[in-house]
Amino acid sequence: MSFGQRLRYGAEAAVFFAFMAFFRVIGLETASRLGGWIGRNIFPLLPPDRIARANLAAAFPEKSAAERDAIRRTMWDNLGRVVAEYPHLEKFSPFGDDPRITLTTLTPDAVEDYKGQTLMLLSGHLANWEMMPILGEQYGLDGAGVVRPPNNPYIAGWIARQRAINGPGRLIAKHSAMRPMFAQLRGGKTLYMLMDQKLREGVAVPFFGRDAMTTPAPAALALRTGARVLMASNRRTGGARFHVTVMPGPDFTPSGDDAADVQRLTALYTARIEDIVRADPGQWLWIHNRWPTARDAALMAEKKA
Repeated sequence: MSFGQRLRYGAEAAVFFAFMAFFRVIGLETASRLGGWIGRNIFPLLPPDRIARANLAAAFPEKSAAERDAIRRTMWDNLGRVVAEYPHLEKFSPFGDDPRITLTTLTPDAVEDYKGQTLMLLSGHLANWEMMPILGEQYGLDGAGVVRPPNNPYIAGWIARQRAINGPGRLIAKHSAMRPMFAQLRGGKTLYMLMDQKLREGVAVPFFGRDAMTTPAPAALALRTGARVLMASNRRTGGARFHVTVMPGPDFTPSGDDAADVQRLTALYTARIEDIVRADPGQWLWIHNRWPTARDAALMAEKKA
């Protein structure tokens, strides 16, 4: 880093750590409530609110403006809470006298059946998205999280340490992820992955009625390794408490055409995530630039040609 970068990142980190220290001192429930207040009252004043408004209008043209605004307010409340909950990740667990994470699986014995298998748990930015890897590790899965670290290295390092306290100790950065992800699965272990963000180099699949550039990595890895795919939804049930539902991935029979199979399987995963979001849209992070710009549309047209 240049001196200027170090100075800028240092100043950003100082402000960030001051907030995290404050949230830590006031306790989890108070921090979550305050984070929700900040989310509802401050975050809508920032530029990403325009993205949320546009995304909601395009995704739910049948809803009234008031209905879409209610979804947006719930989203901002949730995001503020997520930020404030980071200094308290060690307090989240499905166990103990007062568990903060509850779990629904296909059968009561499903978690025991999953242990020792090669697994991919796929989800999106729903509720507090750190709950899925925490839950997996607490139940004894040997996993690695696939993440996009913050650009600020000081903040990135701190967040990685918080994640490791109660969740997976290994994190794989998305920008250099394919080889270590493949190695993780070849070793018979677990991957936790959020696949709901735009990837310009991805494949175009439908999401809320519009093609969206989506990472093909989960589909490619599943086809190459035979990993068992599970889909996870995550819902904030009140305050700093969550319910995670783990479901089997979609049935799929490969055709032998690798490119076509990756495209179709990515579309199936994305359709599942859309179903989860539609069931409770305020739980999803609508501020992603998820759908294509003019440049992205040109790239999709080239790929289809």
